[in-house]
Amino acid sequence: MVFGFGRDRSRMVDAGDALAGRSTPIPVPETHFVNGNRLIPPFPDGMATAVFGMGCFWGAERLFWETPGVYSTAVGYAGGYTENPTYEETCTGRTGHTEVVLVVFDPSKVRYEQLLTVFWEGHDPTQGMRQGADVGTQYRSAVYTVDERQAELAEASATAYGDALREAGRGGITTEVAPLTQFYYAEDYHQQYLAKVPNGYCGIGGTGVACPVGTGVDADRA
Repeated sequence: MVFGFGRDRSRMVDAGDALAGRSTPIPVPETHFVNGNRLIPPFPDGMATAVFGMGCFWGAERLFWETPGVYSTAVGYAGGYTENPTYEETCTGRTGHTEVVLVVFDPSKVRYEQLLTVFWEGHDPTQGMRQGADVGTQYRSAVYTVDERQAELAEASATAYGDALREAGRGGITTEVAPLTQFYYAEDYHQQYLAKVPNGYCGIGGTGVACPVGTGVDADRA
């Protein structure tokens, strides 16, 4: 049974109070509903991965599968404590996870910096533990990095976009930038949801402020 209703879902749960979860992963298909590429590892040689949280993952995933150079996408949960959480558990705020998109991309066709631009411009990273009308820790803005290079680029882009937002009179960035500890796949019905339900809820909306092209990091090192 899932408990958690009545608690403040905009406050991060302590590790000791998080739900335990389960050792068995949530089953998902092997292939992407939209493009037929692999949804789960192993991915083709040369592919890289990135993980972004932008509020409701349905609309966020569509932004990335429509991005040229992206091989595959999947929605799931990251940034918290519960092992292999369910959607219902995540919605209680007692897993610590936020809804995220796993982006598998070909770095010879699209650079990580370009994916960061899609991320920053595709949502409002100033809203703390919510995104629009969606309130709770599972809707917080986040970039989970897989190596030091991604961390460097993500931090630099956050600084650059934060400056642009302040110049536009917007609030400060509240995005969590942290190393990825684990990505857990969400249930099958969430994967590529807006392709299966074209008129479904999207929830994606940016600030209208363009992300600067330069991130302050030497792009030749990418």
